Amino acid sequence: MSRVVFIRPPEASFQAALGQQPHQASIDVAQAQAQHRLLAAALAAAGCTVTALPAAAGHPDACFVQDIALLLPGLAILARPAEPSRQAEVDLFRPFLPPELAVVTIEAPATLEWGDVLRLGDTFTVGLSARSNAAGAAQLAAAVQPLGLAVELLAVPRGLHLLSGLNSLGRAPKGDGQRTTVVAWPDYAGLPLLAGCDVIVVPPEEAPAANCLALGDTVLVPAGYPRTAAQIWQRGFRVLSLPLSEFAKADGGVTCLCVLG
Repeated sequence: MSRVVFIRPPEASFQAALGQQPHQASIDVAQAQAQHRLLAAALAAAGCTVTALPAAAGHPDACFVQDIALLLPGLAILARPAEPSRQAEVDLFRPFLPPELAVVTIEAPATLEWGDVLRLGDTFTVGLSARSNAAGAAQLAAAVQPLGLAVELLAVPRGLHLLSGLNSLGRAPKGDGQRTTVVAWPDYAGLPLLAGCDVIVVPPEEAPAANCLALGDTVLVPAGYPRTAAQIWQRGFRVLSLPLSEFAKADGGVTCLCVLG
């Protein structure tokens, strides 16, 4: 069975997305939309069933759907974004949840965005950042404990979200079948939670490449970072490189644009 992936295209308001730095060029919305269509094609090429949600007029960051929902077997957990401008995105996503899932919503005073949550095995690591707090992690722990899953905390040393600099690819096709392969910024490479993992250290000049998405034996990587792509390919993964420059201007990458079902 193919994996379902939810995406939402950017629309005109994306030009006002959060995360933009004053010294960089403004977002080209038409280019972002073209890049998003390439993402949809790459997801389909990776064997996914792509569910495209309607564009959300007046919600600049709504294309970054990953932050809003986590889908687990039998359970959906909806985030509570820290930025007030993003909190309405939760109700925009809710009607598209698979009807068979029970739904839990993170509630105030907690904040939690799924870009701050990494799963390794049966453990979720929540990055404490400007976007996610300990109260959010505690509510997540209460929601997943009945599923036999645990939650740990980690202060995010750098970057908007934990997944900006650390992502799991799962077990590599050319690996030993035991170790999980992860891609990580140098800041993360020595963390105790990665003990026993095969760590691909992303060169500082290729920092955006850490925000990549594994779909079985295929990994979607932002284009322009050949050293990281080569390390992923050498482990037996098929690498699909995608131009994501307009989303990078809003501090986003490929994981940010997808909710995996």
